[in-house]
Amino acid sequence: MSFFQLLMKKKELIPLVVFVSVAAGGASSFAVYSLWKTDVILDRKRNPEPWETVDPTVPQKLITINQQWKPIEELQKVQRVTK
Repeated sequence: MSFFQLLMKKKELIPLVVFVSVAAGGASSFAVYSLWKTDVILDRKRNPEPWETVDPTVPQKLITINQQWKPIEELQKVQRVTK
């Protein structure tokens, strides 16, 4: 029995197959996308120290919600007390 015959016989498996296929496609496309980012090292011979070429003004995360660094007042208090 082939895969498509099984799906036609048991129609309740069709949504499961669709969702798993979309998830696998999304995961593989994200993996390919991550390989082209600047913080992933693919060739260590031509670029042995890639951290020297990273621009600190460009965010390296997927989502940067608050890029401006501000000290947290509660953490500053804790640091002062523990010193």
